[in-house]
Amino acid sequence: MSEETMKLKFFGKIKITGEMKVVTGIHIGASKETVKIGGIDSPVVRDPMTDLPYIPGSSLKGKLRSLSEKALEKDLFAISHNPDINVHVCTDNHCEICRLFGSSKKDENTKDQINIPSRLIVRDMHLSNGDELLNIDTGLPYTEWKFENSIDRISSAANPRQIERVPAGAKFKFELVYDAEEEAELKEDITRIQMALKLLEQDALGGHGSRGYGKVEFENITYTGYPKEYYIYGKESSILENKPVEDIISGFIGEKNA
Repeated sequence: MSEETMKLKFFGKIKITGEMKVVTGIHIGASKETVKIGGIDSPVVRDPMTDLPYIPGSSLKGKLRSLSEKALEKDLFAISHNPDINVHVCTDNHCEICRLFGSSKKDENTKDQINIPSRLIVRDMHLSNGDELLNIDTGLPYTEWKFENSIDRISSAANPRQIERVPAGAKFKFELVYDAEEEAELKEDITRIQMALKLLEQDALGGHGSRGYGKVEFENITYTGYPKEYYIYGKESSILENKPVEDIISGFIGEKNA
């Protein structure tokens, strides 16, 4: 009896680049171990080499996934290693969430671990206008203090705290890389990525979004297609630069059918 085989499919990659503009101060927190004596209560995450604030790719990807799950009304399940967190994970290779963002779950019948690799890579986002932020007098390099105060409703005691934010006007370069694997799902996947970015612009990235933090806008979005011929044969002419995303998708399918 012959073993069942699976043929991997690959049309190429689509790189999505641009800038993310911070419209209202954004806070993505670092670990408590980074807090210095006499420092702020809640610092932002910084690059240890440059000390510049940055946006981890995991933070952006997690938010895009969460918004997509909500918009598409997906069922949520508690994850095994942290029952307090609910996300959508399933074993369907064609699930529009799991194929795009990845999934790992045990099959309820066979108890086998089913892993669906993510088609979408989300890079860390690095500050692109740090020189401008240095000219702003905030008392902190590249960031600002935000003083907040909560009042105990019974005793009226104040609980002041200091939160570090990347200020409005900061810009971060972003890069997403999508693996084109299924012709029938290619257009839908790109549409879902576009949907998630639009949803985020009307939501918030990072903490304290309900208090006005974390409004962002995406600017100068560019799609670049790299058909598999570019990787296999080194054909520089295969790169689809400065093309509408519809033309890139058509180009991938055209290369396949040629």
